[in-house]
Amino acid sequence: MSEMKNYTLNFGPQHPAAHGVLRLILELDGEVVERADPHIGLLHRGTEKLAESKPYNQSIGYMDRLDYVSMMCNEHAYVMGIEKMLGLKIPERAEYIRVMFDEITRIMNHLMWIGTHALDVGAMSVFLYAFREREALIDCYEAVSGSRMHATYYRPGGVYRDLPDKMPQYLKSKLRSDKKLEEINRNRQGSLLDFIEDFAINFPKSIKQYSDLLTDNRIWKQRLVNIAIVSAERAKQLGFTGAMLRGSGVEWDIRKNEPYSVYEKLEFDVPVGVTGDCYDRYLVRMEEMRQSTRIINQCVSWLKANPGPVMSDDHKVTPPNREAMKDDMESLIHHFKLFTEGFCIPEGESYTAVEAPKGEFGVYLVSDGANKPYRVKIRAPGFPHLASMDEMSKGHMLSDVVTIIGSQDIVFGEVDR
Repeated sequence: MSEMKNYTLNFGPQHPAAHGVLRLILELDGEVVERADPHIGLLHRGTEKLAESKPYNQSIGYMDRLDYVSMMCNEHAYVMGIEKMLGLKIPERAEYIRVMFDEITRIMNHLMWIGTHALDVGAMSVFLYAFREREALIDCYEAVSGSRMHATYYRPGGVYRDLPDKMPQYLKSKLRSDKKLEEINRNRQGSLLDFIEDFAINFPKSIKQYSDLLTDNRIWKQRLVNIAIVSAERAKQLGFTGAMLRGSGVEWDIRKNEPYSVYEKLEFDVPVGVTGDCYDRYLVRMEEMRQSTRIINQCVSWLKANPGPVMSDDHKVTPPNREAMKDDMESLIHHFKLFTEGFCIPEGESYTAVEAPKGEFGVYLVSDGANKPYRVKIRAPGFPHLASMDEMSKGHMLSDVVTIIGSQDIVFGEVDR
């Protein structure tokens, strides 16, 4: 035994469980981790610097590409920062649409997380089930924006357009029978709101299906229970937010503690863990999906009862409608100026944060009075979580490292911004 010595192992960036481009240098004593050193920068795209070279309204698309699993939540923080500095009032209908899509995005994120986390730990079926529901939500993205991922749907002053009255349907194909076609188009006969309402009614059954497969599964519990325990106090010191912080027993949710948009008008609970291990973080995210479904139901009811504008009528910031633009010279000039030069924001600075699916996503904007930001700084939730990797994995086995990465729900777009 005296001849055995520690050795260093590269985990990633090609490893499928490294979730993107994480290079983790592990110092191992046998199979026990003594040190974990995350190396980042393999994806770096300079998003913050790019945003400083473009008019404000041309950087919304960059926000989608940060955490590319929580697209609209990222847009929300950036757009709210612009609105705060302009003192812009948003129509209430637009606020409800934003909140509804924030929660749809939260469910989409958690479905991706539960599928890949289970796959990393060794359960294959959950991945396939989770993507079945995620596909329906991606269709909602496509219905409002035309894009299945990078929507750029939130704009300063509201949202790009109102919710469509018709939901796109699947077409006839040699690959499916007429009976199957009728079945998959059954909930697509009405508007997008009808489709979302149908999804919210049926989704709890799907959550129960994932829960039945995992929650009391002996192997799942052996792999997650008492792995990477972080106390409430230590979670705060490490800068944890979102499910990572709540899993450690701290009841902190920006939607409740510092409400934005119309969250204070909605009823939902904040799930909190007890032990602060991987299993608690799993349970917290599962309950978050149920609470998001509750919020979506309330938004759908309100939106069905309250038609109205979805965009501010301040045409120095928001584009005129297409019909007016074809008819009216002044509208055409407004449109041209807005999409070539953008708009100027008074000198000042603002920090706006949203409760993104992974934690607190914040955007700090500094304006020098020009049509593009002087500085943009993004506070990505995944960055402090990854920084704790060494502390969380010390003393655990090599196989537990995969569980811990899955439990953190890391996406490198926002870490390597």
